[in-house]
Amino acid sequence: MTLDRLVIRRPDDWHVHLRDGAMLKAVLPFTARQFGRAIVMPNLKPPATHAADAAAYRDRIRAALPDGVAFTPLMTAYLTDGTDAEDLARGFEEGVFAAAKLYPANATTNSAHGVTSIDRITPVLERMADIGMPLLIHGEVTDQSVDIFDREAVFIDSTLAPLLDRHPSLRVVLEHVTTADAVAFVRAHAASGRIGATITAHHLLINRSHIFQGGIRPHLYCLPIAKRESHRLALVGAATSGEAPFFLGTDTAPHTVTAKEAACGCAGCFTAANALELYAEAFEDAGALDRLEAFASLNGPRFYGLPPNEERVVLERRPTVVPDVILVSEGDAVLPFRSGETLRWSFAGAA
Repeated sequence: MTLDRLVIRRPDDWHVHLRDGAMLKAVLPFTARQFGRAIVMPNLKPPATHAADAAAYRDRIRAALPDGVAFTPLMTAYLTDGTDAEDLARGFEEGVFAAAKLYPANATTNSAHGVTSIDRITPVLERMADIGMPLLIHGEVTDQSVDIFDREAVFIDSTLAPLLDRHPSLRVVLEHVTTADAVAFVRAHAASGRIGATITAHHLLINRSHIFQGGIRPHLYCLPIAKRESHRLALVGAATSGEAPFFLGTDTAPHTVTAKEAACGCAGCFTAANALELYAEAFEDAGALDRLEAFASLNGPRFYGLPPNEERVVLERRPTVVPDVILVSEGDAVLPFRSGETLRWSFAGAA
């Protein structure tokens, strides 16, 4: 029997880039329309490194919300070699920070101020472990001698495994996992309840060959980069399993068309325009629509110690066309993932 209507608790996005200024105003309504809460990335220019920075950014997000939309931004701290452990702990205890984000320096967009060595932030990690503050990790090594398709697997072996051994009570989310290696690692540590992993819609739907179909497709370029088909299938298996450590994080990352279609284009896929519809396609293709709610609405809140949203939302089986572009300002626009294509599912709003 074909399911034509799916009702689930309102989901949350546990990894989102909202940017700032005109870009924030342009992209925020898409995330707030579908999700009740979102973990907001701090890699602004300059980054949100202190509690005061995050509180001010949260105010700007709230001010940019469309009238009548209920949405809770959950703020994160951008870790640097010089992060003040006490400011971090105070921000967490006062409810400004929900987590802290570790970018290895120069691993991805706006990560130049990131951590150059895990050893440099040992006191910060110890403090985070003491107070139960989650550490969110962009899990790639930055050694240019390591093949770009191997950087996640190498990071897990060289950095993440020793990190968990050194800090046995630290709670960690491995962000936007892209490999079978990451899935296996998270599963091996699942019993501890202290490790989670977010999975994006685009990594469920594309493999590395899609980036080069008919030519270079810069709007499919993201970091971590999409891997071979065997890894995509491992991600689909994890996301659709219903297993507690795996939950929704779009990593929606808007860049202007000119920034993407450049000699040195930016990494990131903008999936917020139709995020739930994209996930629904991936779950339907795997015959697992009945497990979408666990992945999208239940596992994330459980990891973060928050109640699931009470409101329900509806997905309907009827065609929806992805917008061609999202206007940001005069002369600037963002091209959504699958721009102009027709998806099988439509987000119908609250139940």
